[in-house]
Amino acid sequence: MTTRPPTPVYTNPVLNGDWPDPDAVQVDGTYYLIASSFNRVPGLPVLRSRNLVDWEHAGHALAELPQGSHYSLVRHGSGVWAPALRYHNGRFWIFYPDPDHGIFVLSAERAEGPWSAPHLLYAGRGLIDPCPLWDEDGEAYLVHGWAQSRIGVKNRLTVHRMSPDAGRLLDHGTHVVNGADLPGYTTLEGPKFYKRDGWYWIFAPAGGVATGWQSVFRSRSPFGPYEERRVLEQGETAVNGPHQGAWVTTPEGEDWFLHFQDRGPYGRVVHLQPMGWCADGWPWMGESPDDGGTGVPVASHTYPAGTVPEDVAPPMSDNFTSPWLGPQWHWQANPRESWSFQGGGGQLVLRPQANDPVNLRELPNVLGQILPGTPSTFTTVLELADVPEGTRAGVVVLGQQYAWLGIIRTADGYVLGSGKGGEGPHERPLGRRIPLDSPRIELQIRTDGTPRSTFAWRAGAGEPWEVQGWNFDVVQGKWIGAELGLFATSPLGSQEKGNVIVGPVRVDTAPVSRPAPRHYAATSST
Repeated sequence: MTTRPPTPVYTNPVLNGDWPDPDAVQVDGTYYLIASSFNRVPGLPVLRSRNLVDWEHAGHALAELPQGSHYSLVRHGSGVWAPALRYHNGRFWIFYPDPDHGIFVLSAERAEGPWSAPHLLYAGRGLIDPCPLWDEDGEAYLVHGWAQSRIGVKNRLTVHRMSPDAGRLLDHGTHVVNGADLPGYTTLEGPKFYKRDGWYWIFAPAGGVATGWQSVFRSRSPFGPYEERRVLEQGETAVNGPHQGAWVTTPEGEDWFLHFQDRGPYGRVVHLQPMGWCADGWPWMGESPDDGGTGVPVASHTYPAGTVPEDVAPPMSDNFTSPWLGPQWHWQANPRESWSFQGGGGQLVLRPQANDPVNLRELPNVLGQILPGTPSTFTTVLELADVPEGTRAGVVVLGQQYAWLGIIRTADGYVLGSGKGGEGPHERPLGRRIPLDSPRIELQIRTDGTPRSTFAWRAGAGEPWEVQGWNFDVVQGKWIGAELGLFATSPLGSQEKGNVIVGPVRVDTAPVSRPAPRHYAATSST
């Protein structure tokens, strides 16, 4: 008798951080995933996996937002909304919406890049969540939704004919699904277009980001009429609003569905659900009743057939030994070269700009990364060198509210500073200023599972950490989770000079608590 090794099991979420509105494809046994990036630059992050569970960073498709002057300022909640990723005719294609400007298209031979410059396919406000479909007969189509915040219309899906090269639309569009005609539908958006067994399929979420469900529509024509079925909802599980994502088929023929769950300050984390097809031709997802009714999310499941776990993950820590920023970092607006320098020597140099708005939510040169979805500690060192009076630099937890701790250059030397702010015009201090003997300081943000952040500092390695007497209740950003970040800024009108030397940055996370693996089993054969 020989014993086969146990079947590996994964636990949801497979991406425990803010990867909003995921879409994914499989090409030659490798999976690629993209996510919304909103105002953050570089945008359109691209992840890569060989098993749909363990993901690594592969690059960014968007070096900067094309409306350069508009996005030189921080535009919370604008920029890249829910994108679609497809592979067609030997190229990867991304269609993304900017709700204030229109629908853009870019393409590449490799998902890792380089990507073409964005082409404006459809100009206009309120156009969101586009997804193309290339039919086997050579025809091409585009489906998209609508943003009420920009145009006063939502809860409907529209299909256009499109030129096969994705260069232009060929008609004014047909409204194919109106959520107002469906009981209980309030926010129908995020459509993904597919074709299978002679049916045109639109996978689309409804009901809102935090409380919605996943629906599927099918028709014999891309222009309808469409039938509807709900296929995934929260049920009695703890996974609220499970919806909006990607149907992916493995080389072995298995079907899977990647979707997000909104976790507030942690952002939209990504889950992986098993998927299949009922006898009546409709799909099922997650843990589904025998009759193929609405499924609920699984907490854990065996890996896709033919795959094994891999020790990869998107990076968080950065030792700054490379000559460019790690892929985990992004700015809050289109950056300038003058904002930072990295020579590959183990340190990042931030150059303070004379642009302090006295509100870090409006500071474009905040360098951020997503907040881990599990308790974490963010640690780094800052040193001010020849900066003007009034310059401040530090670490920040940034959302619609924020808090920071850092160092300020004064006329008399250096002091420990802190502050808290939000959507109002100015921030307020959180603690008393403490004189410092040196322009160099170590800083730490400790975030628990509430999530609440505690800040600490010390003058040098080996000294005890001084934990501040205030805590910060972490708040999500505009359509995104909270972020951990670095900043350096000088008062308006001051001379721009000097450097803030940073690094390395270390991010430690708590082990993930994993439930008993229901699907984990050893098998034997004779």
